[in-house]
Amino acid sequence: SCGSLSLTLYLFLLCLLCVLSSLVDLTTACPPTCFCNATDVDCSGRGLLSMPALTHLPVSARTLLLPNNHLSSLGPGSFANLTSLEQLDLSNNHLSSLALFKDLGNLSDLTLHNNSLRALDRDLFQGLVGLRKLDVSLNGLSDIPLGLLDELQGLTWLSVAGNRLHALERAAFEPLANLQSLQLGANPWECDCNLRDFKHWMEWLLYRGGKVDGVECTLPKDLRGRDIRGVPVEMFNYCLQLDDENRGGGGPRSGGKEGSSPPCGRTTGPGAPTSESEVPAAGDLVPVPDCVRRRYQPVSVRRAIGTVVIAGVVCGIVCIMMVGAAAYGCIYASLMAKYQRELKKRQPYVRVRPLDNRLIG
Repeated sequence: SCGSLSLTLYLFLLCLLCVLSSLVDLTTACPPTCFCNATDVDCSGRGLLSMPALTHLPVSARTLLLPNNHLSSLGPGSFANLTSLEQLDLSNNHLSSLALFKDLGNLSDLTLHNNSLRALDRDLFQGLVGLRKLDVSLNGLSDIPLGLLDELQGLTWLSVAGNRLHALERAAFEPLANLQSLQLGANPWECDCNLRDFKHWMEWLLYRGGKVDGVECTLPKDLRGRDIRGVPVEMFNYCLQLDDENRGGGGPRSGGKEGSSPPCGRTTGPGAPTSESEVPAAGDLVPVPDCVRRRYQPVSVRRAIGTVVIAGVVCGIVCIMMVGAAAYGCIYASLMAKYQRELKKRQPYVRVRPLDNRLIG
């Protein structure tokens, strides 16, 4: 019995040793071409064509660096067991498609700088509620879809610089209540009506103490090279008139692509206004449908037409009163003259005899 007890104890210790060794292997695993420690995995510049196997990555890793490789895509479940990851750097690769990052609930820093991304799925960042820094600069993005940033309310730093963005939707950025820095440079911005809502949101961000590197216009030509933050809001007044016309059922005046022309700049092309009544006070502006919401219309612009109408009515009344007073004066003078002539005709003729100049002695 003592021998069987010793054998049982030996087997138990052997199993326990195997379990402990497997746990140590899981926590200290490292891909052959990478450098690892307890919390960091550095695979920078290793010529990787695909993600390292998950079994080779320590589950306790908080930082995973994969820049300067040749990664072209990330498949589903690429980060399934890296739930403790806080920083992920995928910059300077050839990524054209991305898997969802929903498994990385603790991620706070995501870098996708200098890849080949042409579009982002609106659910790409779903679940990344702790993300604080996001870099998608130097890609080929032409749009930031609505809903992409909805769950990133804690984001404080964002860069979309160096893409192909012409305009941005204000609604796509409104969830970023804690944003402190926004990088927008090196994009071909078209400073027309389609960018006006975002201009107002950007000014609100600056008012709250945020920082924006700049939005340099490429179109229209008269604004080329200028920062839209320095363009006066009066340049967009015509957008408000178009919004009123479209809301009233007038529809667009031209059949071209929405936002394809620079409506808030001077024009010399065939779309220019042909009569003075079509030219706004701020300059010759080209109409484009669906421009700007009325809530940003300045008070002075909203009340300009009413002021003109009231002033016209008052001036008209004054003129009528002056004409009436002049006519009354003329009629009164004419009647008085006629009355004087008739009065002289009715008086009897009295002959005055000369007095005798006799001397009284």
